[in-house]
Amino acid sequence: MAPTHNLFRAARPAFRNSSQFFRSNLRPNNTSKRWQSSSSSSSTAGAAPESFAKRMWNSPIGVKTVHFWAPVMKWALVLAGVSDFARPAEKLSLTQNVALTLTGLIWTRWCLIIKPKNYLLAAVNFFLGLVGVVQVSRIVMWQQSQKTLPAKLEEAVKQ
Repeated sequence: MAPTHNLFRAARPAFRNSSQFFRSNLRPNNTSKRWQSSSSSSSTAGAAPESFAKRMWNSPIGVKTVHFWAPVMKWALVLAGVSDFARPAEKLSLTQNVALTLTGLIWTRWCLIIKPKNYLLAAVNFFLGLVGVVQVSRIVMWQQSQKTLPAKLEEAVKQ
């Protein structure tokens, strides 16, 4: 039987020293900006700076990555929550809105901890949490009004 550390050898990258591959942009002599690609850092020092579009294209949180597209797609959840503002509170699900609130708040904090920091994802998660708080407060206020309604009806009947 082979040792357990050899079982996953096929799943490893083909690079001899994979940590060196992933740290290639973090060399001390690399003077380029963090969001520029390593190929642009090898250009001459007198070259013109890259355009905003090119920097965003080559950014670790740029248009080519999930770090950009995840927040874009997650705005659909925020818009769905905002569209639910028009629905009556009795038709909203408390557990679903609590889950959205907690998801938004927890992931907002997480987006500010991870590297690279993803402010776009933090913003969408913040608004998701905000929409959830509004919806949960609407549901709780409606439930409270339903508890006091029978007492008010009995009082009105007695009069």
